[in-house]
Amino acid sequence: MARFAVPVGLLAFCAIAFWLSTQFDRVPPILLRGMQPEHFPQLVVILIAALAVCVMVFDPVVEQQRRPARMVWISMGLFAVFALLAQVDLFLGLGVFAGALALCWGERRPWALALVAVVGPAFVFFLFDQVFEIRFPRGLLTNLWYG
Repeated sequence: MARFAVPVGLLAFCAIAFWLSTQFDRVPPILLRGMQPEHFPQLVVILIAALAVCVMVFDPVVEQQRRPARMVWISMGLFAVFALLAQVDLFLGLGVFAGALALCWGERRPWALALVAVVGPAFVFFLFDQVFEIRFPRGLLTNLWYG
């Protein structure tokens, strides 16, 4: 029963966050570019809720061994690396952070590392840029796309 505590807590959080997002002011249609202000937070909340339900349904209970302190400190250091690289380009920082973190946590398959480090950030970029029409700050890689 304790395995449901975190997903149920996430679902409660999502319900409150969704309700709060309905309180946002609406943008007049003449000024609207893309989505209304509440749509994106609601989309994220629905995704989080769906993932929480998936955890409850599909995630088997597995006893995890404690991670070495070295891995914790490396993971924390990667946040600093991300913060520095994000100054050059947000998606360069995101790709390096995600790939290095997966490597630190034990992923060794090259295709999986490439998926996390390259495909994931590229998917996020194109989702926001093309679907949500949200432009990102210019950087080394985003300048290649924005011109």
